[in-house]
Amino acid sequence: MSEISETHTDQACQFDCEGDTLYGVLSLPPKIQMPGILILVGGAQYRAGSHRQFTMLARAFAAQGIAAMRFDCRGMGDSEGAPRSFDQLDADIRCAIDHFMQAAPDLPGVVLWGLCDGASAALLYARHDHRVKGLALVNPWARTEAGLAQAYLRHYYIARLFSKELWLKVLRGKFNVAAAVGSLFKQVASAAGLRRDKSPATTAQDTRALPDRMLDGYTQFDGPVLQILSGQDLTAREFADLAVAGSAWATALGDDRSSRLDLPDANHTFSSKAWRQQVAERTVQWLRSISSV
Repeated sequence: MSEISETHTDQACQFDCEGDTLYGVLSLPPKIQMPGILILVGGAQYRAGSHRQFTMLARAFAAQGIAAMRFDCRGMGDSEGAPRSFDQLDADIRCAIDHFMQAAPDLPGVVLWGLCDGASAALLYARHDHRVKGLALVNPWARTEAGLAQAYLRHYYIARLFSKELWLKVLRGKFNVAAAVGSLFKQVASAAGLRRDKSPATTAQDTRALPDRMLDGYTQFDGPVLQILSGQDLTAREFADLAVAGSAWATALGDDRSSRLDLPDANHTFSSKAWRQQVAERTVQWLRSISSV
């Protein structure tokens, strides 16, 4: 079944991945002149995304002449198979690219556009596939216990100290000081590395923390990278905090192939129309710029 607009055609699709059938939607413009965008959803979501954001983004891309595909990974949405964590999606991504390029044979390659752990999955995969021409990393998931604690301290607790509402609660006796101090102590201990890092490691070959594996993925991929970060999202703040002055992440993200869009007021899923339009417009602008090089 397909849905046709004045600018593009939406087509349901299905393809095989190691014996399981996966389902997705292609949004195809009449003419293809640049890499397509493969959208990798984040978390326990399916191809439409929260408040249908991936549906609307794919159609916005196609309306600007960019082919887009969104799909359900194994075990999610309509797709068959057992659910897998974001760092076990290499086969799903590879098979999706295979189908995308078969359905749109004029594609010169693809860009992986991922939100949250979809962005992390893109970083871990891209270096293995020459068809990937760029990465759009949207609020990437780089979670460690220490990293989350540091993000809370920098972007939550400090802001709370200057909150009028907090001090009104204190004066009215409606604020549990003991509980707050206990929570703060736990965050400080975690931030200082006094508690064990529980970031996931899925293979016996690589048990390093997630940020280290992601950094390898970034440095071993030689294409352009766009970062899109929300200001009101601890996941985005935790990722941004990796690039402290003098760090390997600061060096990597400071190179010429990396660009960045910050949306200070946006939340994790860009739930307003204005934020979603900014994300779409910046992605299109970036893709056109790297396609003309």
